[in-house]
Amino acid sequence: MVAASDLTLDELRPVLAPDIARAAIFDGWSRKAVDSTAERAGVDLDVARLAFGEGPMQMIGAWVTSVDGAMEQEFSAEALSLMPIRERIRILVLFRLEAVAGLEEAVRRALAIQAMPQNALASLKLGWSSADAKWRLAGDTATDYNHYSKRAILAGIYAATLAVWVDDASESKRNTREFLDRRIEGVMKFEKAKARLLRDREGFSITRFLGRLRYPPR
Repeated sequence: MVAASDLTLDELRPVLAPDIARAAIFDGWSRKAVDSTAERAGVDLDVARLAFGEGPMQMIGAWVTSVDGAMEQEFSAEALSLMPIRERIRILVLFRLEAVAGLEEAVRRALAIQAMPQNALASLKLGWSSADAKWRLAGDTATDYNHYSKRAILAGIYAATLAVWVDDASESKRNTREFLDRRIEGVMKFEKAKARLLRDREGFSITRFLGRLRYPPR
């Protein structure tokens, strides 16, 4: 195992981020959380502060990256390919939620920071990047407009589900799971309707339609 002191700043951030998240429960996403984490990990304080010199959003971004990395280690594209697409997405979203179980207060504070107007663009990029990681792991290879719509939709599903999860006091987060299932079901129905519409459009002939208007069948 490589010592933390031998890591580059980019490598160090996702290593420290999970413990910073735990510290954020009490200290918020602050320098104090960075300092206490660095001391426990045996990392020079100046190096740790430099790694997170851009502030809370950089800490949150590193945490998201660390969770995405854990997700990619947990699941293989081959194993996921055996599941229906809706189950692939469901299991990946649930994994990310379970990976931060017990850290609801850290998540709540992170969401408050991300909701600040000055962090809107960074938050959108972070949500997009995480959605992209899920879709790639799920085997998506779309390069047309579906590439963008799928990621935008999934980012929205995850954000909405996370908002429910953070305050869900039901047993085993049952309400969150049911909410997620409803959202996925809604998207699947929309995709089926869109596919039918596109098929109908492909079979539609404007010339034939205008001809029928001019010469209606008898």
